[in-house]
Amino acid sequence: MQQDETLAASKNAAARQWDSYSVLVVDDEPGMVNFIRRALESRCGSVHTAGSVEAAEPLVAQQRFDLIVLDISLPGVSGVHWLKQLRERGVNSEVILMTAFADVETAIDALRAGASDFLLKPFSLAQLINAARRAFERARLEAENWVLRREVASHASRSKVSRDGLIGRSAAIAELRGLLQRFAPMPSTVLIQGESGTGKEVVARALHQLSPRADASFVPVNCAAITQELIESELFGHLKGAYTGAAASRDGLFYYARGGTLFLDEVAELPLAIQAKLLRVLEERSIRPVGSEQEIKVDVRVIAASNKPLADEVAAGRFRADLYYRLQVLELALPPLRERTEDLPELVAHFMDLLSPALGVAPVEVEPALLAAMAAYDWPGNVRELKNLIERSLILGYLPQDLPATRLPPAVGELAAGAAPAEESLSQVETRHIRAVLAACAGNKSEAARRLGISRKTLERKCLSWGE
Repeated sequence: MQQDETLAASKNAAARQWDSYSVLVVDDEPGMVNFIRRALESRCGSVHTAGSVEAAEPLVAQQRFDLIVLDISLPGVSGVHWLKQLRERGVNSEVILMTAFADVETAIDALRAGASDFLLKPFSLAQLINAARRAFERARLEAENWVLRREVASHASRSKVSRDGLIGRSAAIAELRGLLQRFAPMPSTVLIQGESGTGKEVVARALHQLSPRADASFVPVNCAAITQELIESELFGHLKGAYTGAAASRDGLFYYARGGTLFLDEVAELPLAIQAKLLRVLEERSIRPVGSEQEIKVDVRVIAASNKPLADEVAAGRFRADLYYRLQVLELALPPLRERTEDLPELVAHFMDLLSPALGVAPVEVEPALLAAMAAYDWPGNVRELKNLIERSLILGYLPQDLPATRLPPAVGELAAGAAPAEESLSQVETRHIRAVLAACAGNKSEAARRLGISRKTLERKCLSWGE
């Protein structure tokens, strides 16, 4: 009984995944057209029909179809010939060809023309549904592959520490983790604000990975990296000939993120005209490709991020107030690194573990005195600056001590118990700092080593050198 319920739930979930798909049926037999339309209308977002290629052409010119169910023998232009033309024009919809007179040569010709499946008339409802399911699955996999190729090309990185990708145990990170757990399951739009380098994309990925959309695509886009002339096409797609240089139709990032999450990084950089269109997409849950008169329904969760306070941008007239309030349904403010320096040891260890194998070099040991100096630094580049410092150190084989982040300030002695004499050496500061941490940990060397960002063996060696 439970197995039947699980199977039924799985089928219902699969059916719901077709809600955003659009289908075009091209056949000159009214009975066949009605059969296919009735079979797919209850499962797909929209089903359009045409009795000939000539009648189908305007429909294809106006919108993108996920699936075209096409008869081979049509009055005028044949189905195979039209399919070849569609592929030459860059139309990459899945196509199922139908015929009542099949032979090996016809099947081969259909596959060469770009058909993804082949149905022999008369066919059953189950055969039609299975063919559509295979077509939609191919489309989904192709979209996922496109997203993965895009991420590889842009060197997108993913945290290997935990599912939420966050590193550290500070109060600020603990609070952020709590908000992530509450926000992730919701479908609401999220606005992430924070300085450059604070890890906004890491948090966006965490929201996606912890959400019911985790199995679908996470599509990141840097709004500041795309020219104003191309941003609309990049987001919403375009039809062939929509503008100069549009030699073929192309799907936009909203299309590839269907069922998943679209991350709009540096959203403050969007032109005002695109902001208005983005607002309409968020409200209507549909997009209109450039040059198209038809809208495409999309099921996408939008996460936006900005290193500029959007309230200030609204006040300056550079960002639409209505879009700001639409994005600000849920809001996360990321703390700068200078406000959570207690996480430095874990962050340093993480980047050592992450970058050392990639560079093919051994990890570099960071002395406690240098960690104390790093904690006193204000880190204007935040976590990104720290990662770059660790990468540089791994390549050099040591942590440079002449950089602002590792230069010991005069006041660093105050981090340990008591004020430091002005003439105190770096070695003395290190010793006093380690002893202070040991005292704070009640002599627990494992915990002290963790806080200091060194191994227990290193700590024991230092204690032995002091006769302790």
